[in-house]
Amino acid sequence: MMTKLMLDQELFDFLNDLQANNNREWFAANKKQFQLQEQKAKSFFESIYSKLEQVDSIEKMQIFRIYRDVRFSKDKSPYKNHFSVGFSRTKPLLRGGMYLHIENNASFVGGGFWAPNADDLFRIRKEIELDASELNAIISADTFVTYFSCLKGEELKTAPKGFDKTHEAIALIRKKQFLLTRNFTNKEVLSPNFSEEVIQTFCAMRPFFDYMSDVLTTDLNGESLY
Repeated sequence: MMTKLMLDQELFDFLNDLQANNNREWFAANKKQFQLQEQKAKSFFESIYSKLEQVDSIEKMQIFRIYRDVRFSKDKSPYKNHFSVGFSRTKPLLRGGMYLHIENNASFVGGGFWAPNADDLFRIRKEIELDASELNAIISADTFVTYFSCLKGEELKTAPKGFDKTHEAIALIRKKQFLLTRNFTNKEVLSPNFSEEVIQTFCAMRPFFDYMSDVLTTDLNGESLY
């Protein structure tokens, strides 16, 4: 019988200590511990990737480095206080990214469209302007609400240029990001079934991803672009 790959309390302990001692001296003195915990996280992420490939077509997995880019940040802390990984679906026909974030008391699964390019964002807005009923049905479905509560993401304060600010779906049209998130407690992350919960959460994104994939691979007449 195959043993389930699980995360453990030591990983959270290390991240908690790193948050309290976010400097190069402490990190250098604890480099071996970092490497041990990093490998645990990587092994877990790779197991998620393997399971995700069985239910979706994944183009790329990116395990993010612990080192922060501080060049343009007011926060000069050199290290992140979390481990994280991203999964990209196979383009051009499948759209939407998935993300897993492991942090002491702040872990979550996320997905959606973090920074859609200008053409994609305009196409999404035009589809919503034309008919928002399908998207509204998806984000109000019981499964969607149970897992994600609502569609999140940054939005404009007013209507984008060329769109009617009185449109009945203006709240969706104003969005600059289309994000889904589900938070997990430390206890949930450390449970034996956490990897299954992660996969189920990614699967719960599928109706939203299918909708967006259809929109971004067709024109407003529904004709395929590929």
